[in-house]
Amino acid sequence: MAVNKNALIRYKVLDKCFRNLGKRYFIEDLMEECSTILSDINPQSNSISRRQIFEDMSFMESKAGWSIELERRREGRRVYYRYANPSFSIDKMPLNELEINELESASLILSQFRGMPQFEWLNELLPKLGQRMASKDASPAILGFDNNPYLKGIEHLEALSNAVFYKSVLKIDYQTFEDDVPFEVEIHPYFLKQYNNRWFLFGYNPSNGRYNWNLAIDRIVSIREPGGKYHKNTEIDWGQYFDDIIGVTRPEHGIVEEVVLHFYGRTSRYIEAKPLHGSQRIKWLNDLTLEVKLKVMLNYELEREILSYANNVKVISPAKLADNIRTRLSEALNNY
Repeated sequence: MAVNKNALIRYKVLDKCFRNLGKRYFIEDLMEECSTILSDINPQSNSISRRQIFEDMSFMESKAGWSIELERRREGRRVYYRYANPSFSIDKMPLNELEINELESASLILSQFRGMPQFEWLNELLPKLGQRMASKDASPAILGFDNNPYLKGIEHLEALSNAVFYKSVLKIDYQTFEDDVPFEVEIHPYFLKQYNNRWFLFGYNPSNGRYNWNLAIDRIVSIREPGGKYHKNTEIDWGQYFDDIIGVTRPEHGIVEEVVLHFYGRTSRYIEAKPLHGSQRIKWLNDLTLEVKLKVMLNYELEREILSYANNVKVISPAKLADNIRTRLSEALNNY
């Protein structure tokens, strides 16, 4: 846990203690309160020292902190601490330098999630944070997520995620790449999945009885909620549904097969560092050849993945996959 985050937690705990008129907090009590909260959050954290608490109180009293008015009342040889004004709280004060720095870091990370489902509230929150931090120079972005805010249909993510959450039946006007006009599909949405920078909606299609029907959101033209009884998913565990495939297409009668691939040259190092699938097992045949074994179902996305490595990969087995790749490479060659 970052030092600044620990400090902010301690300041909040001390603030609560100083406002509590029902108990006298001596230095040992303040140490115990802070240590207890931090250990609850992180069991590996160290206990708080007397020196740390004194430094925290000095900071809170400073202009860099919140300029608190702290009374030190004696009881015999001991001293307990409380606010001069018990209604005072640092939560009621303007942001200080430390809080602004923390907000800047959080804002920088949160800004990367704009356009993602269930993060639409960031569109309102981030400008407000920016106003609170207007006195600081803007920091350049240091994180770049694989997110395409210009993706067609991205505006439907909020409505679709809400439909999944609230279990709403949807009527969708959908237009594939092959169709000249859209057609209507009824779907009972269960799950949203992102793959290769595209989003897909999975759900029950009553017209064909499929529970794993999927629609690419960039092909959605419009969405309506006609009402009606929602058909619950009783067949699919979405936490495991994608375990045996690459991508989003799970063949209706597909079986898990062992796929053996040989990668060559620099691509071998890349595949070693960035596995194709969670089932990947590797063996170096020589300095430049990496054998990769996968346990997956054969689907369109697997073939696309293999083809993306062009002359740096060879399919060893199964034979039908090797034949499919050979055919597609031959057809590609005929285009030149």
